[in-house]
Amino acid sequence: MALPHIFYTIDEYLETERAGDERHEYIDGQLFLMSGESLAHSQICINIAGEVRAQLKGTSCQALSPNMKVRTLVVRTRRGWFSYPDLTVVCGTPQFHDVKKDVLTNPVALFEVLSPSTEQYDRGDKFLRFRTEIETLTDFVLIAQDKPLVEHFTRRPDGWLLISYTNLDDTLHLPNLNCRLSLAEVYDRVEFPSVVDDGMSEDIEHPES
Repeated sequence: MALPHIFYTIDEYLETERAGDERHEYIDGQLFLMSGESLAHSQICINIAGEVRAQLKGTSCQALSPNMKVRTLVVRTRRGWFSYPDLTVVCGTPQFHDVKKDVLTNPVALFEVLSPSTEQYDRGDKFLRFRTEIETLTDFVLIAQDKPLVEHFTRRPDGWLLISYTNLDDTLHLPNLNCRLSLAEVYDRVEFPSVVDDGMSEDIEHPES
């Protein structure tokens, strides 16, 4: 949700963000309030963080929580994109926007769990800015929360390659990180909307055991 049409400099945004309790993404001068997450979104975030963190242990790479901001290229005082990916991976020495060390500038992999309100935005303008303005980025992973669907974008010399996974028996391979993520683990405990006879999907409430 966009805040009132007031344009902030990057310094004003960071001062406001660091002093407040709410989280906002910053896009070229405008602030966008980040909403809460669903149960499925939360479950998937925890699952991928646990799997990635465990597999990166002892390597030069590390996983960072959704509270770490990531920055694209800054051109002017109001030209830049600051966001909170659901999971960030950095390899080697982390580089930061300033001495506060809360805005990473050299991620190698970013993971986003899709929501109905942000899916088009994550696939569109956000990914465009990520892939064109973060030179260190090699992997971008989109994860649906309403069905088994993981989309892995990998940077190649001739562009970006997309591989999609749609089966819980599939395993996502991230060769740049030497990680493998089973979709069964990514979606552990996630209950997908059930399909009823008329072809429509609906959420079914299950009684507690």
